[in-house]
Parts: sequence; C-alpha cells; structure tokens
Amino acid sequence: MIEIAIGVLAGIVSGTGMGGGTILIFLLTFMLGIEQHVAQATNLIFFIPTAIVAIIVNLKNKNINIKLAILISVFGILGAIIGANISVHIDVQILKRCFGIFLAMITIHEIYSIFKLYAKSNKNKQKEKQ
Repeated sequence: MIEIAIGVLAGIVSGTGMGGGTILIFLLTFMLGIEQHVAQATNLIFFIPTAIVAIIVNLKNKNINIKLAILISVFGILGAIIGANISVHIDVQILKRCFGIFLAMITIHEIYSIFKLYAKSNKNKQKEKQ
C-alpha cells in the first residue's frame, strides 16, 4: 500500500513539473529502505511514462518551446550518459551525500526566492500607499 501512495505522490509532483523523481528517490530510500542506486534507477523508469503524460498535456496547452526543448534534450542525454556512468562507480554513501547536498541547494534557492518575492511584494505595497 505504501508503494501505491509513494507512486501517486511522486506522480502528482512530477505532473506539476516540480521534480517528482526527487520526491520518489527520497521516499524510496527513507520509507522503504531501498539502496540509493536502486532508487535512482527506479526513478529513471518512473520518469518515462510520467514525462510522456506531462509532455502531451503541455503540448496540448502550447506550453513547450520545441526548439529549446530539443536543444536541452540533446545535451541532457549526453549529461545523462555521463552521470549514469559516474553514479555506477560511486560508493552508495557518497551518492547519498551528493543527493543530500543537491536537495539542500534546491531548498536554499527556493527559500531565497520566497524571501525575495516577499520583499518585492512588500516594496510594491509601500509604493501603493504613497
């Protein structure tokens, strides 16, 4: 049952474009105790059908810049080949640390963005009062 809940949650986050794989890897390792390499590989399989659905919906809504998507995809494939070869040869503990650092960097960036947006909103409200 927990596997179904994890899949649904990761699918929802993935469908919104916020990186359901990040949630999936965390939940697989934390909740199910799956090894980091296995969780990351499972995420890659999970990504294919969820990405296809998201692509179809976003193409239908004309939210995709096709030229940019193709350019990024070509270099993303190259990066994926390099990254997969690197991860296979890295110790699980180092891989977990790298993943944790990656999540911390995203968290710091998001918190900074929220504070920046909040400050901008307050500045605009003050201008309106004058």
